Amino acid sequence: MPKSAKPYLLILTLVALGILTGLGGFTFFYAQGTSYLLDDPKACMNCHVMRDQYDGWNRSSHHAVATCNSCHTPKDIIGKYTTKALNGWNHSAAFTTGNFDETIRIHNFNAQIAHDNCVRCHKDVVSMMKTYAYPDEVNCVRCHGNVGHRSRM
Repeated sequence: MPKSAKPYLLILTLVALGILTGLGGFTFFYAQGTSYLLDDPKACMNCHVMRDQYDGWNRSSHHAVATCNSCHTPKDIIGKYTTKALNGWNHSAAFTTGNFDETIRIHNFNAQIAHDNCVRCHKDVVSMMKTYAYPDEVNCVRCHGNVGHRSRM
């Protein structure tokens, strides 16, 4: 590469990084990105497709004792924010491209986190179930699928 091209390449790189940083910052601000760092269930309302889940949670038996993060993120700080970042990326990509179903469905990765949190919070009951009724596996949502949101069938 000629010596005279290096300053232009540097300028072009800096301009591209500036544009990406600006667009990323605008998107984060527009999407109320800081709200996802907190534990307020209203953050889930940033997406209109979450209205039914939010309303269902408000009417559920868990409303007074659990937030979205209580059930849908791991308890350790690294797991919690890694899961939030992964889900945030996936949700952003889906909504930006329009590639999502209007009916919200939990995927296996997130279902396992929710299940683990059910077992953790209800460990006394679950330990009895594992011992007597289901020695191998307990699947909480098999019988209690509507507990957190009440709107699912």
